[in-house]
Amino acid sequence: MTFDALKQPTVDILSNSDLSVDERLLKVCELLEEHIEYYNWVGFYFKNGDKDELKLGPYVGEPTDHTIIPFGKGICGQVAVSNQNFVVPDVKAQDNYIACSITVKAEIVVPIFVNGENIGQIDIDSNTAEPFTEADERFLEFICEKVSELF
Repeated sequence: MTFDALKQPTVDILSNSDLSVDERLLKVCELLEEHIEYYNWVGFYFKNGDKDELKLGPYVGEPTDHTIIPFGKGICGQVAVSNQNFVVPDVKAQDNYIACSITVKAEIVVPIFVNGENIGQIDIDSNTAEPFTEADERFLEFICEKVSELF
């Protein structure tokens, strides 16, 4: 499916008030992982209360030990501080990278804002080298904007 074709199913999932927020987020992860061939791990991290750390939310893919990530550490932790998208074409070239799996070759992280505050992010790992384009960024910004409406 194309990114445009995935937008409406995403909106449908996120607007399903019969499901909890976590259930909706998990279904979005499943949708993206299933329909975008090079999205091999899809998950959400959210600010952990008043702490300067992220806590793992719903995700699909290989289990991870990284359930808590301090601000500034790894790609996700850097996005929590910078408030900017971070596209990593080759994770081996990153000094401040937290390896989740030896199969991961690339990562993209896009923040989620509510009233201008960075409350979390979507994190995508790919086992394909250099797969992410500007189209991925724009699509994931759309996803994050829709997710922000839940909070």
